[in-house]
Amino acid sequence: MALQLGDTAPDFTAETTEGPVSLHEYLGDSWGILFSHPADFTPVCTTELGEFARRKKEFDDRNTKIVGVSVDSVDSHRGWSDDIAETQGTGLNFPLVGDEDRTVAQLYGMIHPKALETATVRTVFVIGPDKKVKLTLTYPAAIGRNVDEIVRVLDALQLSATHAVSTPVNWNDGDDVIISPAISDEEATTRFPKGFTTLKPYLRLTPQPNR
Repeated sequence: MALQLGDTAPDFTAETTEGPVSLHEYLGDSWGILFSHPADFTPVCTTELGEFARRKKEFDDRNTKIVGVSVDSVDSHRGWSDDIAETQGTGLNFPLVGDEDRTVAQLYGMIHPKALETATVRTVFVIGPDKKVKLTLTYPAAIGRNVDEIVRVLDALQLSATHAVSTPVNWNDGDDVIISPAISDEEATTRFPKGFTTLKPYLRLTPQPNR
């Protein structure tokens, strides 16, 4: 059965471009993003890996470690990194798993035979410090991911993990958030000293509490 939200992210030990990595140990108390790409030396993947590399500091600032994976070898990944650097401006600066035996791909359901029979589709797993799966995204081979969206949902997940709020449609960091309906107005007044706006008894907006 496919991994679902709240499931424990399967642990594994694998060779990567930065040496052997055991996922749970590597993540430690950090958040994690595990993502797969179909193949090295391919156009869409080259742009994606370059963007993740360029923006690694944004993930570092969010206490989040990135791990990539495909069914190519570690040697292939290392050779491809030169192309990524040449065309995208930044080469690999995070571990990229060589999963030639598809162990990781099978653990995480990254191979979808009706889409790609022999390679991993573009999947994203956001993993919390508790090693639970917090979010999943899946894209077909022809469609590149939006790293802005991955950063956005990471911000939302981290905010909701520490405050009793949720995020409305099209929310971005700094926008108002929604107070949990389980919190009374009296409690909300104490917990959200910046105040709140009541649109409906179940829909109350407040300024982002960690700002």
